[in-house]
Amino acid sequence: MGEPIGQNLIRAGFALRAWNRSSDKAKPLAEAGATVATSPAEAVDGAELVVTVLYDADAVAEVMQQARSGLKAGATWIQVSTVGVEGCQRLAELAAEYGLNFVDAPVLGTKQPAVEGKLVVLASGPDQARDRCQPVFEAIAARTLWVGSAGSGSKLKLVANAWVLAVVEGIAESLTLARELGLDPHLFLDAVAGGAMDAPYVQLKGKSMIEGDFSPSFGVSGAAKDGGLILAAAEQAGVDMAITRAAKGFLDRAAAAGHADDDLSATYLAERSG
Repeated sequence: MGEPIGQNLIRAGFALRAWNRSSDKAKPLAEAGATVATSPAEAVDGAELVVTVLYDADAVAEVMQQARSGLKAGATWIQVSTVGVEGCQRLAELAAEYGLNFVDAPVLGTKQPAVEGKLVVLASGPDQARDRCQPVFEAIAARTLWVGSAGSGSKLKLVANAWVLAVVEGIAESLTLARELGLDPHLFLDAVAGGAMDAPYVQLKGKSMIEGDFSPSFGVSGAAKDGGLILAAAEQAGVDMAITRAAKGFLDRAAAAGHADDDLSATYLAERSG
């Protein structure tokens, strides 16, 4: 997600300094006009706006600790990664310690919407940060929802991803059942097409499963990680998320079978026999 987000920021006229733990992944940004830094501290040195797009809360915290010497007091930190409720709280505390304005802003969307600048930003944070953040969000997203104080965005992201996992697991189960009943799995997609039970995501992921095209858009490992964050938040809230728990189990099976880097639709390959 970070590379297409960076590309869109450059196209919008931002002077971008970028850092990635894998330097090769930053080359496209350099070719587009970004300055590629050799350290997190160099990347953020004196910046008014800092954007983090990393795998989880531990990675974000580690990188921001490395960046501390370059951070400008009063800068705005836009945290885009999916880090969960506890992770967001931890990062907000880090921001307060470093004197930063913290904006929790995870996004809905996968690789293609990120490339097209059509993500949905679930922004949360202080009102005074809105005007400063809006040009960034306009560059990377089709829509921005301001949903409350910092942390609310991460909560809503978990809610939305719980739905994603439920839908993908539902598709995988229906296609598996069709196959094992001796039906052409395409018939399921044909049956729901255009009706109240249909959705673009149903057709997209269903066809990927049937055709065996698991080119990563939202990877199995990331989906399983998010499933764990959803379950942790649900436990804290006293909610039983049985569907998410089952979906995570199948994602874990798919990862163990060698599909960790494939698209989450590879959950279809996980064993479902009784």
